[in-house]
Amino acid sequence: MLKHSLRFLAGLGAAGALVAASATPAVAAVEIEPYFQDTTLAVGATKTNRLLLYADEPTTLNDVSVRYDYRSLASKITITPVDGQECAAPEPGVLVCEERFGVSLSELPPLGSGIHRGVTERVNMAATQDAQVGDSGDVVVSFQAAGGQRGSYTSQVRIGEGVDLAGGPFTTHSSKPGGKVSVPLAVSNAGKKTITGFVAVFDLSYSVRTRDRFSNCLYSDDHLISCEFDEEIPVGEGLSTTLNLELAKDTYAPTNQAGYAEFMTTADFEDLTRVREAVGSRAAARGNGPKLTLAEAPIRARQADQTDVGPGYDYTGWTIKVTGRNGTDLAAIGDALRGRAGAVVTATVGFRNNGPATLDKVNADWEAATHTVVELPPGTTAVEVPASCQLRPGTRTYQCASEMLLVAGKTYTMEFRLRIDKVIPNARGAVLVNAPCECPAGGSFEDDIKPANDRATIVVNAAQGGGGGGGQGDGSDGDGGGALPITGSPTGLIAGVGGLLLVAGVGVCLLARRRTTGFVA
Repeated sequence: MLKHSLRFLAGLGAAGALVAASATPAVAAVEIEPYFQDTTLAVGATKTNRLLLYADEPTTLNDVSVRYDYRSLASKITITPVDGQECAAPEPGVLVCEERFGVSLSELPPLGSGIHRGVTERVNMAATQDAQVGDSGDVVVSFQAAGGQRGSYTSQVRIGEGVDLAGGPFTTHSSKPGGKVSVPLAVSNAGKKTITGFVAVFDLSYSVRTRDRFSNCLYSDDHLISCEFDEEIPVGEGLSTTLNLELAKDTYAPTNQAGYAEFMTTADFEDLTRVREAVGSRAAARGNGPKLTLAEAPIRARQADQTDVGPGYDYTGWTIKVTGRNGTDLAAIGDALRGRAGAVVTATVGFRNNGPATLDKVNADWEAATHTVVELPPGTTAVEVPASCQLRPGTRTYQCASEMLLVAGKTYTMEFRLRIDKVIPNARGAVLVNAPCECPAGGSFEDDIKPANDRATIVVNAAQGGGGGGGQGDGSDGDGGGALPITGSPTGLIAGVGGLLLVAGVGVCLLARRRTTGFVA
């Protein structure tokens, strides 16, 4: 069974990365972990939610039905279908919906994360006129599918005041790698009720750091995660301050680095994060410096839970244009193997980022930063290959996708298990990093500053004096580095709590950390 339920939330304390804990292998059917996010509702406003399903391996569920039991709030809220699925209400406070299609659970980024997710069709949740601020109850969401797959999750629902947060305008700045940037953080009240307390959740590029350590903010190393404010914002007014950011010295240049802050009510943030400690979250560090304040404003105790009823412009952002030149050299890593006919040997191949810049291709397309081609030596057959590699039709060549983030100074390798069918002295294969790829979101990395070391060899049964040494590309120590691809972030942090926000339906950006860190410095 899964060691931690809802493991995709476990990384919030480590900046919202998706952390997969070790799991006991499934014996028969794949075990499915359901999750239905907590919700705060305001009278007159509707929120959309859906059941998320997680597993350790890919699977497809057929004949899926989902049951929403909200009898503890039957007169206070309604749950209705959104996507046209067939639903029935066998009794007040119960909705049962049949999924029109199979639910496929596929792997979330990064490749090799081991976390597979599927989603059911959406439902609308709304508070009735009978609901009062302070009402609360549970929604038990359960599913069953063909083959006996089933599970349930109990979600908390509460009734709060409706407010409307609005972020400040987007701004553009410039800096060289290692430089400092001051950016505005502004928020206003676009609703009809005073806002009492809110949270700014940050989604910052890997290269964007901060040295400040405010006591009301959470950090993972030099990365800012979130800041909680207890200031109130009167109707029609706004607050602002300045954040001091800096770029890492290994920032790629020229390029654009992005940062965002999403504002949400304290209750909405609690809905998003309530389970993080229960599922094994590694605690983020709270700053030990002064408190970050947005303006001089009266402060009062939180009188009632509040929820943002006007999402869509509740964020602000910054573009940092990185000036100068700071490129990346990816050097291929080959291997040298020896064995008799019939033996199975392991080729550890891949590449090293020799820097000086980290290659950051994190984006919503989830495309790899680069692709590596592995050509098998003659006389061998691959009996086990990495999940990120695909055989090119009609060839003995595999194309392998990397992660979206490749950190300067890190080595990324993968293992091919090869059977030696016939002993051929000096049988040579090849490893080519930055290989061309006809990919939906673009090809491979084309601006390598030292392409001469993009190629290395795989040598099987090198003859004496035959010069077969594994063919390491320049700058690579061939030390191996676990399975490729992996997340290159030493902290598991890429972009604020972006992974959590995306999973929970809030949006922004995602990059995950796999269950074991396999890079080598």
